[in-house]
Amino acid sequence: MGLDLTVLALDWGRLERTPVAGRLELLHEAACPEDLDPYAAPEAGWVFPASPEVPWCGRYEFACTTGSYAPHFWAGEGWDRARGFAAPALRDALDGFLLPLVRAEDDVPGSGLFPSDRTPWRTRLLLAVPPARVPGLAAHWAHAQPLLVGLRTEYDRHAARPGGWIADFDAFTVLLSEWAVVVDEAARRGWGLLGLPV
Repeated sequence: MGLDLTVLALDWGRLERTPVAGRLELLHEAACPEDLDPYAAPEAGWVFPASPEVPWCGRYEFACTTGSYAPHFWAGEGWDRARGFAAPALRDALDGFLLPLVRAEDDVPGSGLFPSDRTPWRTRLLLAVPPARVPGLAAHWAHAQPLLVGLRTEYDRHAARPGGWIADFDAFTVLLSEWAVVVDEAARRGWGLLGLPV
């Protein structure tokens, strides 16, 4: 069984006003609402509110990942292999957009929002982007998106993995485009982003 990823956009102020001890429980409710049918196919795109219990939070369902973190990881790996062949303007813009979104770190910025329990089974964040950083991600995407087509040949030559989660340039750009939808909506609302392994 692999790692999953659920991305939430949320009103950061409401999260900060929630008592620390109850934050993870609310976010788990947003990620996996009690009334969610476990056998139903997930809705692709945004679900607002994520749960009636957390009306200040939305959940994004990636159409091309079935909830798995693996495609995001492989998109980051593909970019690592292709970035040396990208034009400098694209490389800078895509580094600024993609890397904060697809790199699971042990100490994600913003993780001080939760109790500091270091037990191995404690939920850790895969992504934390406070509202102040979201417009910067959107700006990086605005610069990268029109330049991306120039990477097609080099990406497919150096980073394609036929049969894998991110098989080629087209799969890479589909996932990036979904991340752009995530970032643009959070920026429009003035909200932050969290990624949970749920």
